Amino acid sequence: MTDRPRVFSGMQPTGGAHLGNLIGAFSNWVGMQDEYETIYCVVDLHAMASPFAPAEMAESRLRLAKMIIAAGVDPNRSLLYYQSALPEHSELYWMLGTLVGVGQLQRMTQFKEKSDRSGQGFGLLAYPVLQAADILIHRAHAVPVGDDQAQHLELTRDIAERFNARFGEVFPIPERITPEIGARVMSLQSPTDKMSKSDPNSKATVFLTDSTDEIVRKIKAAVTDAGTDVAYDWDDKPGVSNLLEMFSHFSGRPIDELVDEYGDGGYGSFKMAVAEAVAGGVGPIRERYEGLSDDEVTRVMEESASRAALSADETMAAVKVAVGLS
Repeated sequence: MTDRPRVFSGMQPTGGAHLGNLIGAFSNWVGMQDEYETIYCVVDLHAMASPFAPAEMAESRLRLAKMIIAAGVDPNRSLLYYQSALPEHSELYWMLGTLVGVGQLQRMTQFKEKSDRSGQGFGLLAYPVLQAADILIHRAHAVPVGDDQAQHLELTRDIAERFNARFGEVFPIPERITPEIGARVMSLQSPTDKMSKSDPNSKATVFLTDSTDEIVRKIKAAVTDAGTDVAYDWDDKPGVSNLLEMFSHFSGRPIDELVDEYGDGGYGSFKMAVAEAVAGGVGPIRERYEGLSDDEVTRVMEESASRAALSADETMAAVKVAVGLS
């Protein structure tokens, strides 16, 4: 381990990786490798909170790991592994769970929203505690999260503070990192909703495995707003604002500059420019993804898990001493 601040982040292997994952997560993960000691994880245990098929789980895990590498996360600079490869995640999960009340978990927004659809399963209820264990097992100093996960990070901070107050200073209190642009990429067909892997509307989501033609077609069909002027205003023009953030990300140009250039030109030329920028950015990632072999990625994940285990073992040794188990 180095003296740099440590960052942890993870993603569930459910469905295909999409534009929101790239802009809101992968691109930030890649950039943070220069400043932080970075630890990234395919959180496959979390994916078990909802019904799943074993064969699909195996394929989804590998597919996501491959896409993370294709997007630019360097296994020589970052740890990248499957959550289930380290039993320390689950061991710490149990210990931290003894510090959390059921009522506190029931008040989590995502539990209240998803329990109506998924049933009142224990996995869904206890999900934030496992998420806390994921972060604290490496004693991370910071976590990149969007607005939808901010409440879970606050619970992690609360759990760490409770543990430290009761058993001694073991865990740093992790801070939140939120990117200014792209923290939440919205659906192309319903720009007030987050872009989703599971959206039934095939035009709503740009997947990172989509061809150039598919990307152009989806963005040209994106829902925009009343009027024809291109303006950055999430209240009145969420559809255009969503496209402007995508455009800014892939072009590297400020949103104000894009508005000045395309403001009076109508939606047609604007959408085409967005589509070309997005396709140009996604294309090389798709090519790298297709060029990675399953065996190569499996080897990388196993080697990284071995290195991650050193960090997790060190934390669990300190935890066990603190609570009197060692």
